[in-house]
Amino acid sequence: MDGNVERAVFVYTTFPSIGEAEQVGRTLVERRLCACVNILPGMVSLYWWQGAIERGDEVVMIIKTRAALAEAVRAAVRQLHSYTTPAIVVLPLDSVDPDYHAWILAETKGAA
Repeated sequence: MDGNVERAVFVYTTFPSIGEAEQVGRTLVERRLCACVNILPGMVSLYWWQGAIERGDEVVMIIKTRAALAEAVRAAVRQLHSYTTPAIVVLPLDSVDPDYHAWILAETKGAA
């Protein structure tokens, strides 16, 4: 990828339900904070929370956006999420198909 072109990133997060994931995903896309979200239902999570091991059925969301919008995406997910401490991980992408990369950049130009 050309060093002068802005990087694309994936933002990984999880939700307690597909309904909440769809609401948040639609909001992110409508605001042009991302070009696309993928919602993957059916994940089982085991994790420590407040001193005990918890088990939860969750939904994974992968948010596709430009690096410059990663913090705005993180802030929006935090604001819209029902979890006290949502998982929000920004993953830089080393290699992206040039046409797909151009699409991500084009669709996020008018971020609100």
